[in-house]
Amino acid sequence: MPAGFFWLLAAQFCSGLADHAVLIVAIAYLQEQQHPLWWAPLLKFAFTWSYVLLAPVAGAWADAVPKQRVMAQMNALKAVAVLALVAGLQPLLAFALLGLGAALYAPAKYGWITESVPGRLLVAANGWAEVSVVLSLLLGTALGGWWVSPMWRLPLDGAWANLLGPVCPPTALLPAFGVVLALYAVAAWCNGRIPARAARRPWRTDDWRQLWPRFWRDNRRLWRDPLGGLSLAVTTSFWAIGALMQVAMLRWAEQRLGLPLDRAAYLQATVALGVIAGAGWVAHRVALVRAWRVLPAGVAMGLLLAVGVQLTSTPWAVGILMLLGFLGGVLVVPLNALLQYRGHRLLQPGQSIAIQGFNENAGVLLSTALLAAALRADVPLVPLLTALGLMLSASMAALWLVTRQWRADRPTKPTSE
Repeated sequence: MPAGFFWLLAAQFCSGLADHAVLIVAIAYLQEQQHPLWWAPLLKFAFTWSYVLLAPVAGAWADAVPKQRVMAQMNALKAVAVLALVAGLQPLLAFALLGLGAALYAPAKYGWITESVPGRLLVAANGWAEVSVVLSLLLGTALGGWWVSPMWRLPLDGAWANLLGPVCPPTALLPAFGVVLALYAVAAWCNGRIPARAARRPWRTDDWRQLWPRFWRDNRRLWRDPLGGLSLAVTTSFWAIGALMQVAMLRWAEQRLGLPLDRAAYLQATVALGVIAGAGWVAHRVALVRAWRVLPAGVAMGLLLAVGVQLTSTPWAVGILMLLGFLGGVLVVPLNALLQYRGHRLLQPGQSIAIQGFNENAGVLLSTALLAAALRADVPLVPLLTALGLMLSASMAALWLVTRQWRADRPTKPTSE
């Protein structure tokens, strides 16, 4: 791997750890401040909006300026967003600011990997990157659950509330927010050790007028490419369902298993543990040219989800959720690498990552908005998740059948660079 690759992973890990922990802390903050329960998925909605709105700008900017600088600036912006939340900014606005930093960080990070890692190592590099991302989800979710437990909460007696009053709204979660900010500081320290790379292309003043038309042309081009369209369809579905499950699982564990928020967060982390195992297992076993062969894992994943949400036993739920995560890791790592490879060959690296983020996060916006509407309307959660699993299985089966028809006629072989 190139110099600085593992510093990049460390920076991503710490920053992602904070991102996922603060979601759990913010959900507890909503409960503490007596906001409606259906606001919880809207936190994810607000976080994701910038990925969609700024997709053309994010890709162009990542290609026009040094990527290491972009990552440092956006990490600082995320820390500012958490400070604003603690200071009393409306939670959805604070998460929108947090998402802005994450949206501009992602194309720079993945663009640096695509530019720096040779094609023959790209699946392995993506395996490392996905393990880092999912490990941050695993530990961030678990730590977030721990930090909102009673042992970390401050007593909000009269004296303490009066002390906090001039600075921020009184909250028992101040230690949790403080640790999140410390994680962003560690990410900044790691980010400073990533070797700088020159800008991919110069920025011109007329680029602003061309951003959206060029972005939509590039988006259509990637969708129309057989392997690019396949990988976009799979990764978009995977992350949309994953975002919905990230929030829905907390409510499902409360209703079906009788677990409080902190313990439900631990249960949620078991899925991420399975994804790490699946990503690590598949990283060195599936060549880029054969990435489409993991589609049956998506079929099994949907069926397992439909069955798993019927459970009422916590031990059984842990096992099923871990297996669900394993199948997800097997599915997403090869197809994510294939998507990056095709995007790098057809487009600029930052632009291809921005297009990937646009499509995946448009799916996240749709899924979280539908979940918020369902929770507000008191739609039963188990039938909703059962239908979701069956739809996922059917869509992956359809993609598998279509792919089998043209796989021999449309081969894509990675170069040996």
